[in-house]
Amino acid sequence: MALAMAATISVPGRGAATPTVAASGATVVVAFSAADASGAADVFVAVSHDGAARFAPAVRVNDVAGAADVNGEQPPRIELADGAIVVVWTAKAARGTRLMQARSVDDGRTFSPSTVVAGSDAPGNRGWESIAGPLVLWLDHRDLAKGDGAEATQHVHGSGGSMAERSKLYIGSLDGSVAPHAITSSVCYCCKTALVSSQSTVYAAWRHVFPGSVRDIAFAVSRDGGRTFNAPVRVSDDRWVLQGCPENGPALAVDARQRAHVVWPTLTKEASGADENLALFYAQSSDAKAFTPRTRIPTEGTPRHPQVIVGRDGSLLVAWDESADGRKRVVAARATFDRSGAPAFARDVLGEGTYPTIALSESPVVAWMASDGIRVQRATPASAK
Repeated sequence: MALAMAATISVPGRGAATPTVAASGATVVVAFSAADASGAADVFVAVSHDGAARFAPAVRVNDVAGAADVNGEQPPRIELADGAIVVVWTAKAARGTRLMQARSVDDGRTFSPSTVVAGSDAPGNRGWESIAGPLVLWLDHRDLAKGDGAEATQHVHGSGGSMAERSKLYIGSLDGSVAPHAITSSVCYCCKTALVSSQSTVYAAWRHVFPGSVRDIAFAVSRDGGRTFNAPVRVSDDRWVLQGCPENGPALAVDARQRAHVVWPTLTKEASGADENLALFYAQSSDAKAFTPRTRIPTEGTPRHPQVIVGRDGSLLVAWDESADGRKRVVAARATFDRSGAPAFARDVLGEGTYPTIALSESPVVAWMASDGIRVQRATPASAK
């Protein structure tokens, strides 16, 4: 994958982190957080109209300074629709956290006052959200809240299946078209969710807690715009037993043929049978009922935080970060498929950093957290199909 020169986004006097990128044509929008010297964080947006070659100065989104409560697994999310930029993020609340939203109709120069995402203003913590159109998917711990949200979080991190039964997956909408409701319980609390909407069908993926504290990836589909979902399907029988949360969720993309593509990390034994390490895997489903056997993605060191999109030619672009020899770097791999549907991955190291995010502009765009800000890099037009 040929790459153009990178742009760097930052806020003077602050550290930049937790990026998300979205694109429509030549417009590329990056949302991220930036903390001041006291650690108080705000959400910012930077906009490019030339395919990520140059960005306008970043603008603060949240109207209550320092109220953002985000991290790498729950960054601010972006939706571009009808000429508007919509940002959703996790914010501090009196009894835990809640989801907030704000909208810009002037290319990110100003944002509307922040408002609460309907259904997210409840006791306890919630977040790890994803967004597709007007729909928002999130993890919710209102049933675990005892006192304040921090207490609930402490219980979950050291818990097994019995506590996870009270951890739920919620969905709602920004426009009121879907009433907020729980899709399922027994979800792994600190792993990001994934949500895609395609041709009125809604696809969701998350890390589920199966009996025995097995934390594998689950998948569900709605055929009525998110109002109801089928029973969760297990993407792969990995049987990762963990008495806690790995903070490492799945990535999901859907192609023009309505095939669902899922990428996720899980623990695996190396060839020697003695050592265990995280590895990245890929599987697809053409009927939303069963997935192909998992395929291992070529990585080096310890891979984390995958993202995936579908290119215009039907290929996949997967990005992740991996740590080896005390250094962390961002890697992207393009996957092409043979006649049998088997994928082949060709990887490229993009640079040092963590938490990549990807979108399809006129060509693929990758953003990630680097030491000097948010790095944004695009493929050259010649490499885009």
